[in-house]
Amino acid sequence: MISSKDRSELKKIISSQSPVYQVGKEGLNENNIEGIKDCLIARELIKINILQNCDDDAKTIANNLANLLECEIIGVIGRKVILYKVNKERKTHVLKI
Repeated sequence: MISSKDRSELKKIISSQSPVYQVGKEGLNENNIEGIKDCLIARELIKINILQNCDDDAKTIANNLANLLECEIIGVIGRKVILYKVNKERKTHVLKI
């Protein structure tokens, strides 16, 4: 569980970055989940854009991804989802561990 202070810090870090992944009309499928998982491993902190033609809302997708990938939901802002997962194999981390 992430503290509110850490959550605020992560939101500040990601605010100026562009989304690294998009979920479209097909919603979440195996390819999307694997792509998002790879992004989380590489970056630890990612922003995902949920396109207008997606049938599911951003909160539902965020909850599904959090359950499937065992990551933290940092925030859902409009159609943007911010996820965080610590990669213990990295030498440097987004947050100090």
